[in-house]
Amino acid sequence: MKAYVFPGQGAQYTGMGKDLYENSPLAKELFEKANEILGFRITDIMFEGTAEELKETKVTQPAVFLHSVILAKTLGEDFKPEMVAGHSLGEFSALVANGTLSFEDGLRLVSQRALAMQKACEIKPSTMAAVLGLADNIVEEVCASIDGIVVAANYNCPGQLVISGETSAVEKACEAMKAAGAKRALLLPVGGAFHSPMMEPAREELAAAIEATTFSTPICPVYQNVTASAVSEPTQIKKNLIIQLTAPVKWTQSVQQMIKDGATLFTEVGPGKVLTGLIGKIDREAVTANA
Repeated sequence: MKAYVFPGQGAQYTGMGKDLYENSPLAKELFEKANEILGFRITDIMFEGTAEELKETKVTQPAVFLHSVILAKTLGEDFKPEMVAGHSLGEFSALVANGTLSFEDGLRLVSQRALAMQKACEIKPSTMAAVLGLADNIVEEVCASIDGIVVAANYNCPGQLVISGETSAVEKACEAMKAAGAKRALLLPVGGAFHSPMMEPAREELAAAIEATTFSTPICPVYQNVTASAVSEPTQIKKNLIIQLTAPVKWTQSVQQMIKDGATLFTEVGPGKVLTGLIGKIDREAVTANA
């Protein structure tokens, strides 16, 4: 079975999507429509902007989403997903790819999500850190032992977990992780504590926007970050998408479940090759490709 996967924030690079814009009339039309919807020329920043400009929250998330979704749309008849999944932000790309959301609604939600997350980040100092070389259960136990808010946020692959929370609690947790035998525990250059309780204000704001958006029955199931299982029912997809901002990304578990359910080829659609790299670490036998 063909599985398509969509990357999240961090996969962006200067020049992303430019070849699509120049070589596909459909891509050009969709990029221009995106400029209109967003109210600024995101294409200028994607194609010519600096790494700093691309890192702005209001730019990064829509940019990665646009690259992924427009690339999928230019694949035409070749694009026949039997299952989809996306890492964090990538879940929105996956939901456009499988027909749950329209291109326009997906972009509006991603833009609102980015701005809501930015606001939540400004309320209290918060951050994330990568922990390498520790079992998931030990990472969870260490987080639970720390005073303050710090939780397991991204289960990326075995031995690579990202934690998230209040800056002081994350720093304390990093020291405790090293003491528990982690190869590395290092703070990430992010704006805030994504996929943690610190995102509650953003979740509330985004919930209203998601509730007001039409979700259609998809052409194939989406393996959602929150459940790591196949979901096809629009109201359930909606519910899981709302929880996603404050809940962990179960990427390892999602990929394992997709393989169990018959995935034979994983194709990453969007900028970079982060997910194909992670999938190779989750299952050495997995066959991966990039669109």
